[in-house]
Amino acid sequence: MENTNTKPVKKMMLILSKATIENVYACFILANGARMEGIESEIFFTFFGLEAIQKKKLDHLHVATVGNPAMHIPTILGGLPGMEALATKMMKSEMEKLDIPPVGEFLEMLTASGTKLWACKLAIDMFKIKEEDLVDDVDGVLTVGGFYERAQGDGTHLLFI
Repeated sequence: MENTNTKPVKKMMLILSKATIENVYACFILANGARMEGIESEIFFTFFGLEAIQKKKLDHLHVATVGNPAMHIPTILGGLPGMEALATKMMKSEMEKLDIPPVGEFLEMLTASGTKLWACKLAIDMFKIKEEDLVDDVDGVLTVGGFYERAQGDGTHLLFI
């Protein structure tokens, strides 16, 4: 099938709703890849995705072992004590071999490259999170409407992770 869309991607607006390691790194790699291609990128952290930008939580993210078909293990095994910790340790080890930085360092790299980081106001209020609980690199707290305003314009793509 021929691609008839010839308009370039100008901005990637990524929405991160879950702070499992696999989701956080997928989001960060896509945002970083956009910046490397000269494409603007912004990340909107909502619901449990907020854990990726909370000072006390970002170094303690885990791999989802229960209900994750990509793990190729029965759900009952994924729920065994220690399974999540083992899977997380193995994934972090593999990422280290590929020189993929830890979450906090990756956030610093993203902001240094120009990626904007936004916390969702509704989720902040719902979980009673204070702005001082967030990493300093967060650009601010936005409502959903504020996020959509930032997404205006030709060449903007939204991606939910």
